[in-house]
Amino acid sequence: MADTVLRPLVMIAEDDADDRLMMTEAFAERARECRLHFARDGAQLMRLLSNKASPGDHTGDWSGEHPNLILLDLNMPLMDGREALRRIKADPALRQIPTVVMTTSDNEDDIRFCYDLGANSYIVKPSSYSQLLSIVSALDSYWTKTVALPKKKERYD
Repeated sequence: MADTVLRPLVMIAEDDADDRLMMTEAFAERARECRLHFARDGAQLMRLLSNKASPGDHTGDWSGEHPNLILLDLNMPLMDGREALRRIKADPALRQIPTVVMTTSDNEDDIRFCYDLGANSYIVKPSSYSQLLSIVSALDSYWTKTVALPKKKERYD
């Protein structure tokens, strides 16, 4: 268990099962030390982040801690990524978590909107698996090995 606490946790909010599978494979290939946990929509993401998740929300080896990085799709059901980003960056307990929007939209209004809300980066989803591998390598290198981030706070929910 001590080993998993030290390994970076990446929370990925993605509604498309094929995209989740490709992300899982890309991280397994290029960022093996990262643990992944998926949310299928923005509402589930917010339940997980606020520690109000139901048993059906939990998969993998996530134990309820805040992630080291959030990858956020914009176009999801129930609560889209825009609203989830707004809530994350408005919450003092969550706003320091690096949040990278990774979506199909290359619309300038979406890009500007996300940065205005406090997104740390905006990435247009790649069109090939090899490009995804490069992006995952860059995300891992930058967010888990290069930048200095605040230490995670203990959760007392």
